[in-house]
Amino acid sequence: MAQQFGGGGGRQRERHTDKSSAARGDTTEKVVFINRCAKVVKGGRRFSFSALIVAGDHDGQVGVGFGKANEVAEAIRKASDAARKGMEKMSVHENTIPHETIGEFGGGRVLLRPASPGTGVIAGGGVRAVVEAVGIRDVLAKSLGSSNHANVVKATIEALRGLRRKDEIFKTRGIRPSSHNADGKVEQS
Repeated sequence: MAQQFGGGGGRQRERHTDKSSAARGDTTEKVVFINRCAKVVKGGRRFSFSALIVAGDHDGQVGVGFGKANEVAEAIRKASDAARKGMEKMSVHENTIPHETIGEFGGGRVLLRPASPGTGVIAGGGVRAVVEAVGIRDVLAKSLGSSNHANVVKATIEALRGLRRKDEIFKTRGIRPSSHNADGKVEQS
């Protein structure tokens, strides 16, 4: 398998820890970006590599990892270990998100909107990797800020962290979910 390094896209590779397809519960890892760095030394150039990986179980958990090493395989292994170690639970409503949200990290800003069933994942690059890894099937996304892969991925994680389901909001406000009448207005008890 030939790999390219440097700028440009199209270098996404998906690894399944289970040998089966990407079903709910399996941990999948997706390589979002591999960067090559050259250090000029007396004998020529010495290359090092960094890898950005997103891991998720397609059931609400996702993590991101960054690894650096002198070989690509070692950088990917370090990043996938970090991604699996840092997995956290996100709020997912059926196959989409409960409400619109904007996540920010560094210069990266990501807008996520819920979509109707059958829409699919309308997102690109790092946002798509995170959203698919968490198990969201219908969402609209737009990267508004920096195009730096690491910041876009982390901004997407921040956007997902900010999501709360309706029952969680009712619980924090002290409202019983059944206390809504047909008009959608809250009845006082």
